[in-house]
Amino acid sequence: MKMLRPGNRFKPEVVLDSLSSAVLCLDESLSVANMNAAAEVMFGISGKQVLGQPLAEAVPHLTGQHDNFERALREGGGFTLHHLQLRNNGSEPFTVDLAVTPFAGFDGQPGLVLEMRALDRHLRISRDDLIHSQFQTSREVIRGLAHEIKNPLGGLRGAAQLLERELPSAELKEYTDVIIAEADRLKKLVDRLLGPNTQPQLAPVNIHEIMERVRAVLEVDLPAGMSVLRDYDPSLPELVGDADQLNQALLNLAVNAVQSLPHRDARGEAQAGQVLLRSRVRRQFTIRGTRHRLVAQLDVEDNGPGIEEEMLSKIFYPMVSTRADGTGLGLPIAQTLVQQHGGLIEVSSQPGRTVFSVFLPISDNPDEAPVSGSGSSA
Repeated sequence: MKMLRPGNRFKPEVVLDSLSSAVLCLDESLSVANMNAAAEVMFGISGKQVLGQPLAEAVPHLTGQHDNFERALREGGGFTLHHLQLRNNGSEPFTVDLAVTPFAGFDGQPGLVLEMRALDRHLRISRDDLIHSQFQTSREVIRGLAHEIKNPLGGLRGAAQLLERELPSAELKEYTDVIIAEADRLKKLVDRLLGPNTQPQLAPVNIHEIMERVRAVLEVDLPAGMSVLRDYDPSLPELVGDADQLNQALLNLAVNAVQSLPHRDARGEAQAGQVLLRSRVRRQFTIRGTRHRLVAQLDVEDNGPGIEEEMLSKIFYPMVSTRADGTGLGLPIAQTLVQQHGGLIEVSSQPGRTVFSVFLPISDNPDEAPVSGSGSSA
C-alpha cells in the first residue's frame, strides 16, 4: 500500500479520521507511526502521545499478535483474523475483525496497516434496533388500547354524573363520587401509559446544570447511608434540547437507581448505597441509523443488586417493573423523552453495578452513515 504524498487534494489524516474503522499504522520496528480517531476511541489513548512508541507499550491490547506482525513484515504478506478478542489489564474485553496489510512508506521502509472493525459495535446496533422496534410496537398497541379504554370511561363518568342528579338521597351520592373518582384515576393512568404528548421545545442547554438539578432533588430526601456522586467531563459542550424534558428523563433514571438501594452482599451485610452521575463525550457514534461526530453519554450508575438478565430486554416496556410497588412507567417515559431528542437509553447490569446510559447527539449536522434497519446505538 503506497502512502499519499503531501500536495494531494486530500490529506491522509483527514481521510483516516473520517473512517468508522480503527486504523493503526506501524513502522518497520513495529512502533506506532499513525492512528486515526476511531483507533484512539477504541483503545482509549491519544495518538500524539503514543507516536513512535513500541506497539507493546502503546497498545498492549495487541501484544499477543506481535509474532504475527513480525512475520507479516518479514514475508510481506497480510492476513485477517476474525472475532479476535482484545483485553488490557483486566479491562472489559471487546471483539474485533483485524485485517493486516503491508505497505511501503515514503522512504521505502516497510510498515503495516492494521484495520479493526469492532464487532461489539455492530452487534449492539442490531440488538438496539430490535429493542427500539419492539418498544415502538408496544407503544402503538398501548395507543390502540388507550383509545378503546378512554371512550367507555368517558361514558361511564358521564352516566355517573347524570345518575347523581337523579338520586333521591344525599347519602347515595357517595357511590357516584366513587365511580367518578375511579374513572378519573383510570384516565390519568392511561394518559401516563401514553407518555408525553408534547414535542420538545429546543434550545441550547447545559447538561451539567440539568444533572446538578437532578442531584439536588435526590439529596433532599436521600435515605441515610446513601450518597450521590458526580463525575463530569468539563469538555462536554452545550446540547440542543428541551431542558425540562431532559431533566424529567434523567430524574426518572436517578430515582429508579435510588429505589434499587440499599442492598446486601453475598454475606448478607448491608452495603452503602451509592448513585453516580457521569458525563462523557463519544466520537463517531451511531444512534438509530445516524452516525454523529459527537455524542454526549450521560450515565446514571448505582451499586445495587442489579437487574436480572431476563428483565433487561423488557425494562423499558410500560407496566414492567422490578419492584413490587413499582408502576413500570418511569423508564418508558424517560426512553420516550430521550428518543424525542434523537437519542437513546441503554442499560447494562450485574450485581453491584447497574448503568443506565443516555446517548444524545451533540453535533447539529450528523454524518449520515448507512446502517441496516432503523438502528440504534453503537
